[in-house]
This record gives sequence, structure tokens and C-alpha cells, in this order.
Amino acid sequence: MRKACYRKNEFMGEGLRIKTMRFRGELSQGLFLPLAKFPEIPNPKVGDNVTDLLNIRKWDIPERVTSGGRQKGNKPHNIPTTDETRIQSKERYLEQLAGHPYYITTKMDGTSCTMYFKDGVFGVCGRNFEYAEPTEDEVKTNKGSPMWAYAYLHNLPEKLIKLGRNIAIQGEFCAPGIQKNRLKLHEPKLFIFDVVNLDTLEYMTLEDIRSIADKLGLDIAPVEEEADSFSYSLADMLEKARGKYSSGMNKEGIVVRSKENIGRYGSRISFKVINNDFLLKEED
Repeated sequence: MRKACYRKNEFMGEGLRIKTMRFRGELSQGLFLPLAKFPEIPNPKVGDNVTDLLNIRKWDIPERVTSGGRQKGNKPHNIPTTDETRIQSKERYLEQLAGHPYYITTKMDGTSCTMYFKDGVFGVCGRNFEYAEPTEDEVKTNKGSPMWAYAYLHNLPEKLIKLGRNIAIQGEFCAPGIQKNRLKLHEPKLFIFDVVNLDTLEYMTLEDIRSIADKLGLDIAPVEEEADSFSYSLADMLEKARGKYSSGMNKEGIVVRSKENIGRYGSRISFKVINNDFLLKEED
């Protein structure tokens, strides 16, 4: 196991990485060992969370667009982080969504990007941080944030000001140099998958997303399916997540969202389903 799984890098430190693999023709996405192997757990009970005791961590390498761009600080205005729950972690979502209107979008493989307009101010953020607007020198030397460069190129500050609404558009920023550029793009592209009303912090409907994207001249994440009554099992979802981008490379998967607020505390249901073919061919 050490030969196949040992990893050491500046972000995760040193340890063994467990990931999707195929053994003897069967898909494996975890590792079972007897409790006797773990003296760190003195009195194990069903339901115990032993994550910290065993020093288990999620494999999470920070996404990098390029070395350009200065961080200004954390995302402002309580803008939500774009991080979907994987359905295997919350299978109850399938039951909650059953019988309700829904839609499915392709999960584009890039890096998270948020552009917002709030009370006359335009800003650009990555997954967790806001990027400072580049100086004239940074623009000339191409050392500013590529997301800001994209915003300038498509006149997004002016378009959002003209729109006159306090909103945050959130999407996947895909381009050469990001991840493995599985879309085989020759220039950056932003695929919107959410729009947040910054006055109420509520997510807008698919119809609103389409309307705003059209006014801004942007693409939305491809909608693969929308219907009035969800009825899929986990096995169905995993099969639907399979497929390829137009480039011919395995797509990362799909994202499923309810069209209504039917979750706990009056929220929508939203989750991702990762393509197992994508996971099997993923490289470190």
C-alpha cells in the first residue's frame, strides 16, 4: 500500500492517499480494516467520529489559476463558497428530492470564480479569497489576476453596473493552465452555475440564471436535463455522471439541483455526482 499510495507535498504533508482504484475488476473507493488495528480508539461505538483520532484528512490541493493576482482578503458580503456535497455523503438528498422539479448540469473542470456587484462596487473572487484589481503595471506585464483580465475583456464591470442589481455570479473558470484543461480551450471561459441575490443571500432560479447570463453575454454550465419529478437512485446518478466533454476527455461529473426550496431550513437541495471514469484516470 505504501508503494502505491505514499504522498508527500507542501500542502498535505506526508501520508497515504486513498483514492478511487480498480481491483480485480471491481471499483474501490475506500479501505476497510479491523478495529483491532487501531489502538487509538479505546472504546469504539457505532456513530463515533474518529477522523481526528486517526489523523484522517480530505485530499485537498489548492486550485491554482496562475501565479498572477494579489489576494485582497476573504470573500466579502457573506458570498457562499462554491463547494457541492458529494451525493455519497448525503444519500438522503435523493429521497428529499424525489417527486420534485430539478435540473442537472455538467460539472465543468476548472477553478471556482465569483464576480459580484454590491452597492456600486465590482469585485472578483476565487474559491475562498477576493483578488485585488490589478494596477496598470500589472495589466501591462500580464501579472494581474486572469479572472480580472477576463472581466475586463468582456466588460463585466460595466454590464453589472448597468444591470443595477446587487448580485454575485458564480461559475467555473476554465482555461489553458487550469487543472488539466480537459475542455481543450484555447482561451479562458466562464461557465455560470449560480447567481446569488446579495440583498437576501438567496440563490436565484435557473430561469434567472439564464436571463442574467444572456444579458452579460456569458455561458452557463450546460444543462443536461430538467424535469418536474426526480426519481433516480444512487446507481442511476452514477451512470448519469459518466460521459465526456466535447474535447473527448472524461467529464468530471454532474451537479443536481432542486428548482424549489425543499431542503432543511427552507433551502434548496444541491449535490454533485463525480464520474467514476474521471476518478479512475485522475493523476496526482
